[in-house]
Amino acid sequence: MSAGLSTRLRAALSRGVEAMAPVADAAAAARSADRLAQQGVAATLSYFPAWNGVAQGIIEACERLSDVKPPPGTCLAIKAAPLYFSKDNLRAVARPASAAGMTVVFDALTHVQAGDTMDLAEWMAGEFASGGVALPARWRRSVGDALRFRDVPVRIRLVKGEWADPDGHVANIEDAYMALVQSLAGRAAPVGIATHDPALAKRALRLLRDAGTPCELEQLRGLPGRQTRRVASAMDAPVRLYWPFGPGWWPYAAEKLLERPYLPWWWLRDKWGRL
Repeated sequence: MSAGLSTRLRAALSRGVEAMAPVADAAAAARSADRLAQQGVAATLSYFPAWNGVAQGIIEACERLSDVKPPPGTCLAIKAAPLYFSKDNLRAVARPASAAGMTVVFDALTHVQAGDTMDLAEWMAGEFASGGVALPARWRRSVGDALRFRDVPVRIRLVKGEWADPDGHVANIEDAYMALVQSLAGRAAPVGIATHDPALAKRALRLLRDAGTPCELEQLRGLPGRQTRRVASAMDAPVRLYWPFGPGWWPYAAEKLLERPYLPWWWLRDKWGRL
């Protein structure tokens, strides 16, 4: 299938699912965060706009979320690119979010957008005395980014990473992930271990906890997490759930399900397997 045809089919899928799927708005997202808090789980809420969404719509959705005030400890994940890397747009999101007690965390996008995103994360930490950023282990540049933010009061979420590194992937992604954990061990600001791999979660959380670094396991809504949550529970480590909402969430989830036909088997193995 050509790249052009694939892109058109993905766009058609997104618009089709978007037209049929129920839309979780800001109030619904806040209620979900409240239910999670009652279970002892924190939330990172992330607004997924419609396939043709614009910056103003994202700002308004984040303002509505701030107005309904999710529970303490909630994070708001945003992507800098749809906001045009504009500090004015980011202020429009971060001011009400900060007033509502939320920490704004930048998601990782493509490698070409990483530099601008890191600069904005550092700016936001200075402007609002808080902020966060995701570092993908598969990117070679993340080693330098981890050192850049090691002693800065920025929440860091470590992910394996979805987007390719144009300079070539690291030789072993688990080893690269643990190298980032090692470089961040001992920092005062929190580190989120975003993985559904129980063995990796156990190694990473143990290293950070032994170093006295505040850390938590972060899971993505919709992916199997029973085994990794068991690891966190055994270590008495906090758990956070990344909870997307908005009209673009179900189209995105449907697309990822098509890309991961092994998910049903993974769910079964996660439910019945042993560590």
